[in-house]
Amino acid sequence: MKVRVLLPVLLVSLTFFLQVMPASAQSRKVVYFTNKTGTPFTFNNPTAYLSQRAIDRRNRHSIALDSSDLPVNPAYIQSVRNAGAVTILGRSKWLNAVLIQTNDAGALATINALPFVKQVEDLAFRIVAAPRPDKFRYEQPVPVPWGRTGSDTINYGAATGQIKLHQGDFLHRLGARGKGQLMAFFDAGFTGYLTNRFFDSARARNQFVASWDFYQNNINVNEDHPHGLNCFSIAAANIPGTLVGSSPDANYILLRTEDAASEYVIEEYYWTLGAEYSDSAGVDVISSSLGYTTFDLPTQDHNYTQMNGNSTVITRMADHAAKKGMLVVTSAGNEGNSSWRYISAPADGDSVLSVGAVNSSGTIAGFSGWGPTADRRIKPDVVSVGVGTLLSSTSGTVASGSGTSFSAPNMAGLATC
Repeated sequence: MKVRVLLPVLLVSLTFFLQVMPASAQSRKVVYFTNKTGTPFTFNNPTAYLSQRAIDRRNRHSIALDSSDLPVNPAYIQSVRNAGAVTILGRSKWLNAVLIQTNDAGALATINALPFVKQVEDLAFRIVAAPRPDKFRYEQPVPVPWGRTGSDTINYGAATGQIKLHQGDFLHRLGARGKGQLMAFFDAGFTGYLTNRFFDSARARNQFVASWDFYQNNINVNEDHPHGLNCFSIAAANIPGTLVGSSPDANYILLRTEDAASEYVIEEYYWTLGAEYSDSAGVDVISSSLGYTTFDLPTQDHNYTQMNGNSTVITRMADHAAKKGMLVVTSAGNEGNSSWRYISAPADGDSVLSVGAVNSSGTIAGFSGWGPTADRRIKPDVVSVGVGTLLSSTSGTVASGSGTSFSAPNMAGLATC
């Protein structure tokens, strides 16, 4: 199936990443600008950088445009590009910054001297030669048998328990099944979603609006990693009597913001770009089963005191996404039994709906990340089924898995309804 691309008008506000170069060849940095003076974009012509759906969402919630909506000044970007051997990796209007790749010391000196450059920070490159162990290894689904049973308006099949724990069947009987709503899923890939049988009806009804891979700079998210497919199916699967998700009638955007083979803080910037993309497209609900605490480069590690809602890039940008009128639903993290114990970023955001994990009887999972935040706010906000959650495998069979990665999309789907 061919997935439609977002309107061209959105491209000015999106970030596109080039293929990763060998670690020994380049380094990555983020260049922050002081202002957006001289930008050709104006508040009087928002359709130059926002879709009409995004504008309508702002009007619906009485959210005024502000400077963060304006794209980065193209002249500033060109000046950075002209500084020397510099590759522009992307741009973020919310951060008013560009990501660059260079090992040209002279170019960096020139960039730092530009009057509109606020600061330049290091970002780690990907180490290709030593891939990180699968960060989702504790959430691997296992096959389960399932037969056709039940007499509800919708026969949820295997998903019955995780829907009914929250009385999602009540919403669905009222006709609230996500129709007309736009959801964005952030993950490491959605292996096999283009042919998976649980999405046959979604494909037939054109519910897939767009996709983008911020890591590889292309439209393809049908490969790379299965974690997103597992998570997405919890909301979107739709074979009555076998597996029906929590928001089977919504429209979907699938975004790869995560590199499963490594863990560097640059992935928080990928996430930011996904949030900007979602905002520009007019997304209503973001479902993100990703969280960050420690990294392959120890100097980038977060600590618990930073889980205060204001310290990490991803948390600040998740809150900013909420400010734009989107509901941001995120997993609380699976560190409850580890030395870390607490929630992970961006679950600490004060405007983020963070989701912990319980079993289908409502008993808390031992691995579910703890609150409170470092500034003593209650987190996670809610819990959903994340123990033995029923989902689709990449081969289109019913499987089960455990993790807050799986409780988050179940709740995101119900919130969408």
